[in-house]
Amino acid sequence: MFRSVQRVWSKLFGKYLWATNTLSCGGLLAAGDGIQQYIEHARGVNATPGYDWRRTGRLFLVGLSQGPPHHIFYIWLDKVLPQKNAKTVFKKIMADQIVAAPFFAVTFFLGAGLLEGKTLKGAWLEFKEKFPAVYAFDWCIWPPTQTINFYFVPIRYRVLYINGVTVIWDVFLSYMKHKDQAVTNERVPSKSS
Repeated sequence: MFRSVQRVWSKLFGKYLWATNTLSCGGLLAAGDGIQQYIEHARGVNATPGYDWRRTGRLFLVGLSQGPPHHIFYIWLDKVLPQKNAKTVFKKIMADQIVAAPFFAVTFFLGAGLLEGKTLKGAWLEFKEKFPAVYAFDWCIWPPTQTINFYFVPIRYRVLYINGVTVIWDVFLSYMKHKDQAVTNERVPSKSS
């Protein structure tokens, strides 16, 4: 049994790394939304009664669309900057923060907005409104995460490692995406009470 698990693991993080990275991006963004919906329901603040599977499905699709660019970007980054010294790690983190972070933020808000039925202009306006808070939190969470990633994590496990941290990030993204859609589900007393 161990050998068959090892064979599957080897294929997932070898021959099928692109697919693994893509599916993990979609699955973890969906999981982050699920956690955020649980938090919304526990707080009594949610846009819909019950679980919104369509919302999670939309974020799953957005995550799938972000998997290939993540995969390509980090492979390219390691080819261009292969060393593991402090100067190179700093350059990688700056590239991640200045190039990748804005790209993935805009594709997240545009993709999710369009899948919700918003116009391109409406999705763009939402991105412009929410990007400053998203980008500020991005600077808090990703530089330390990427320092560990670029120093210690083998290349073929980097997107998986990032996706593990991404669950926290994805809960935050789901919150930012849907916070203006939330309503408090408090019971309003009737006049006869």
